[in-house]
Amino acid sequence: MNIKPCVASIGFFDGVHRGHRYLIEQVKQEAAKKGVASALITFPVHPRLVMDQSYKPELLTSHKEKLNLLSQTGLDYCIVLDFTPEMSRLSAKAFMETILKQYNVCGLVIGHDHRFGHNRSEGFDDYCRFGKELGIDVIRARAYVIDDTTISSSVIRRLLQQGEVSQANSYLGYNYFLEGIVTGGHQVGRTLGFPTANLKIDSYKLIPADGVYAVRVSVAGKEYTGMLNIGRRPTIDNGTDRTIEVHILHFHSDIYDFPVKLSFVEFIRPEMKFSGKEELRAQLQKDAIRVEEVCKKFND
Repeated sequence: MNIKPCVASIGFFDGVHRGHRYLIEQVKQEAAKKGVASALITFPVHPRLVMDQSYKPELLTSHKEKLNLLSQTGLDYCIVLDFTPEMSRLSAKAFMETILKQYNVCGLVIGHDHRFGHNRSEGFDDYCRFGKELGIDVIRARAYVIDDTTISSSVIRRLLQQGEVSQANSYLGYNYFLEGIVTGGHQVGRTLGFPTANLKIDSYKLIPADGVYAVRVSVAGKEYTGMLNIGRRPTIDNGTDRTIEVHILHFHSDIYDFPVKLSFVEFIRPEMKFSGKEELRAQLQKDAIRVEEVCKKFND
């Protein structure tokens, strides 16, 4: 890979959230000062998964989604390294030597809490010392803080796991989304007057907390308002498998096997067990009204 001299940063960058974008802007500024290119070095698979096959990451973005978001940041290069067991055994200095030789990295912006190298035992002062020996300027990045919260992927994951999608969206800088294929379901929703599309999602993608959400649904090149239920349908089948089902308002087409994107707008209510289908139907009617109100406000 023939790359011009560049200032780079290293990380997994899950979610490409506002904290990451703040770091990327610092990379671009340092590159402009030096009159060189800007770059990001990332990995297609979470490094921890390479070292521990039993690890089940809950990711904010798939690799493809991450690259798409990074393509919008104005960086000159996005360098994707295959993280291997051999790479994990490199010291921080050896890794810095590698990126200097292979990718012409003359400046390295280190995330405020980021560590790399074997066992991540070395820190920023060590990176600076290695940089002087190798001819790489090492710069500590400033953290991105909102209301005394340092924005990070782990903070956003925790919010989503609690159903706090509005706050998570504000930290992401965009609406959290799931992409999947519509599969066959139990078709119980049809009997309630609320037919749903069941989605199959990447197994490593984080699924927010169980409950009902207002979402925007992108399918076949168009966008619609949707009422999403995540959970185990306790009223219908007493809480067996966890499902992701969306009722698209004012929509009647057959979309089996279609790819669909769900963008979360707001949490409506937690999942509940009702006395029967009639009580459930009445609640779904109320939910649909609330979802339409929320999405209309979001679009205005």
